[in-house]
Amino acid sequence: MTLDELDALARKLGLAVRGAFHPTAEDLAPSNTQTLVLLGPDEPHFWTVFTASPEYLDGLPHALDRWSKRVTAALAEPLNGIGVFPYDGPPYAPFISWAHRSEANWSSPVGLLVNRTAGLFISFRAALALSERLDLPSRKDSPCLTCDTPPCETACPVGALAPEQEYDVPACMAHIQSSEGAECRDGCLVRRACPISKKFGRLAEQSAFHMRAFLGE
Repeated sequence: MTLDELDALARKLGLAVRGAFHPTAEDLAPSNTQTLVLLGPDEPHFWTVFTASPEYLDGLPHALDRWSKRVTAALAEPLNGIGVFPYDGPPYAPFISWAHRSEANWSSPVGLLVNRTAGLFISFRAALALSERLDLPSRKDSPCLTCDTPPCETACPVGALAPEQEYDVPACMAHIQSSEGAECRDGCLVRRACPISKKFGRLAEQSAFHMRAFLGE
C-alpha cells in the first residue's frame, strides 16, 4: 500500500488524504500505529456524496459525524486500520498537533491551519491509524512563505481573525448573526481569501452548512 493508493481508495468514498506521519509515543496515537493518516473531505465531490447519504437524509442529529464514522470504517476494515475522530471525547485526540506533525499542514498568519491543497479550508473528518509503515513525502516549507501580502490577515470584517491575536469567537458569532454578516454565512471570508482556498473547489452550500453548525442552528 502506498499513500497515493490509500488516497485513491479514500476518494471513492468522498474523503481524501490531508497529511500523514509516523507517530511516536508522544503523539498519543493508538498503540502499534506505524502511520497515522489524516482524512478530510474530497472537494467538491464530497458534498454530492454526503448529501445523498442516509445520514444526511434521515433528519437525525450529527449527520456528518455519523457519515464520517461509517465511511472511515469502510476504508479502515480491509487495511486492518483504526479510525480516530476529532469529536470523540473527552479526552479528544490531538488533531491539531497531528496536523503539524504531518507533511501537509502549517500554521497560517492568522493562526488557522493551512493545508498545501485545501488552504484555509482544511478540515479533518477522521484519522486512520495503520500498523503498516508507509513511505511518506518529505515536509516542505509552508505555502504562506511565498504569499507576499497575505489576504487572510485583513479579510475578517470585525478583526476576529488577525495576526498575533487569539480568535475572537464572540465577535465572530455576533457579526455572522447580524444583518451585516450575511456574506460570512456563506463561508468565512478569511478562509475564502486564501489563494489556495480559491482553487480548492469547496462549494458555498457546504460552507453554509458548517456555518449553521457553528452557530448551533
